[in-house]
Amino acid sequence: MLRPGNLATLLKHGAAANSIISKARPTAAILYQGQRFKAAAAATQSQQETGDEHAPAKQEEMKSFAMGLFRGQVNPSQVFPFPEVLTDEQKEMLQMLVDPCSKFFEEVNDAAKNDQLEKVEDDTMQGLREMGAFGLQVPVDYGGLGLTNTQYARLVEIVGAHDLGVGITLGAHQSIGFKGILLFGTPEQKEKYLPALASGENMAAFCLTEPASGSDASSIRTRAVLSDDGKHYILNGNKIWISNGGLAEIFTVFAQTPCTDADGNTKDKVTAFVVERSFGGITHGSPEKKMGIKASNTAEVYFEDVKIPIENVLGEVGGGFKVAMNILNNGRFGMGAALSGTMRSLIQKAVDHASNRVQFGNTIHNYGAIQEKIARMVMMQYVTESMAYMISANMDAGSTEFQIEAAISKIYGSEAAWYVADEAIQICGGMGFMRDAGLERVMRDLRIFRIFEGTNDILRLFIALTGMQNAGGQLRELQKAMRNPAANLGLIVEEANKRAKRMMGMNTGPSLTEYVHSDLTDSATQTSKAIAEFGAVIEDLLIKYKKGIVNEQFILWRIAEAAIDIYGMVAVLSRASRSLNQNTSSAEHERDICQLFCNEAADRVADNLMSVKSGNRLGNFKKLSLIAQEVVKTGGVVQQHPLGF
Repeated sequence: MLRPGNLATLLKHGAAANSIISKARPTAAILYQGQRFKAAAAATQSQQETGDEHAPAKQEEMKSFAMGLFRGQVNPSQVFPFPEVLTDEQKEMLQMLVDPCSKFFEEVNDAAKNDQLEKVEDDTMQGLREMGAFGLQVPVDYGGLGLTNTQYARLVEIVGAHDLGVGITLGAHQSIGFKGILLFGTPEQKEKYLPALASGENMAAFCLTEPASGSDASSIRTRAVLSDDGKHYILNGNKIWISNGGLAEIFTVFAQTPCTDADGNTKDKVTAFVVERSFGGITHGSPEKKMGIKASNTAEVYFEDVKIPIENVLGEVGGGFKVAMNILNNGRFGMGAALSGTMRSLIQKAVDHASNRVQFGNTIHNYGAIQEKIARMVMMQYVTESMAYMISANMDAGSTEFQIEAAISKIYGSEAAWYVADEAIQICGGMGFMRDAGLERVMRDLRIFRIFEGTNDILRLFIALTGMQNAGGQLRELQKAMRNPAANLGLIVEEANKRAKRMMGMNTGPSLTEYVHSDLTDSATQTSKAIAEFGAVIEDLLIKYKKGIVNEQFILWRIAEAAIDIYGMVAVLSRASRSLNQNTSSAEHERDICQLFCNEAADRVADNLMSVKSGNRLGNFKKLSLIAQEVVKTGGVVQQHPLGF
């Protein structure tokens, strides 16, 4: 039975979990989430004041799998069966686009030359315009191809397989550059800007990062002040590392603007604007010299007394965080799709070499060391691809709660692609190190993907804190239910049973076996156990640390790692089950990949969850912090050289 002490502790701290996000300021994303959750909490409080104060707060049902995960729950609708959203007509249209797109990148685009020139060749740019590549998701009425997210993912996968520099040029233009107009633009803004953007006549850029604000977008200093006649905003400031910054005619710019509330208090808030180069006062620096993606244009952009008509506010005045976060969340799924294409290409080159290279009297693909490399490369590609198309399908089906899943996909895909590139070079040996092999260029290009559109480090914090905020809501529901046990007996008994089972070492998570093929029953059981243990640990952490959890980055990192692995397990379980049910030619191969990934991921999840509770591990976290602080204080390595000089 449930121990009263545990329940009392749970209820005591349930309310404290409500504001964990609002105490954190690591990113604009988290700041925006905090503002949103504060508003939701205020609305809930208002409802309670006019209703039954002992009734659990009614929350909108979450369909997001990742959100439910933090409660130890399974929301199956978005993950089982593997989502398929394309109509026959959409599939036919996509098939008509795939072959010409592939042929273009194989025969026209020269990735090595683009890299050498540090620009996309003019002929390539013109060819992309003629294919409609600059307006893939712009509605047909505005001159675009009107593709769904899934159709878009399939085409950017082809681009990612051939030239990431071109991919950044296209992505900076439409995935983030003018995405805000698609998502938040007025009919007049769409009519005015989208046709020329879709045709490639005008290029777009997304302007958020500044010298003093990288991940912490709340610290931007670019300002836009309303003119005396109220007809324009006057924009001043500069943005750095802007993709397409030297090419763009249309900029989505984020700036601080004075906003006055109903009580007459004025406070700076971020506002998004559509800015034309033709407004005047806009200049840019020379193209940056970069490690990779050299073909893409990256430049600093300067704004000096730029007059922006008030009609060019994007979204609401003071609503810039919402615009920025929606743009970034909406675009991240495409990164996973592109990188799954990159990995396919890398694997093909590595396998070709391993199948033909003879050493010690045998082709090297017969050696276990090489076999393990190839298998892991293929496994990571499969996981990335499964995540990307699961998310794109959910978006096409109307999901609006996919921010955690998109962040997971971006993190996993970018780190998997780096691993695959490294191992491809290793398999190819000295040949892989040579420029002519084309692998070193891909590796240089890949390094940026762990940094931009939200560094993987910051996104891990975003995943953990956003999910924990949602879990805190469940604790508040139980707290309110206990004030009126008679009216909420079902909820209380359910929670008591769950905790009693957990104390006895029994799995409290919902079974996934009903959703998967019988060959994957063991993997489904592993995943169910991981989900239940994950939810229990989240609850324990909220009780232990309360609001202070926002400062426990060593712990948050490992929670995010566990969440990433669990989502990967579910994605491959779902996809492999579909292949087995349909008896596809690769079904048994996919089954083996799924089982391998789930076996290893389950161990990693267990280890990460144990590490946030183990006294020894927590002590190691303190040592890591102490060592780092000493190094920073010294300005470098602390210990003396072993030779003494």
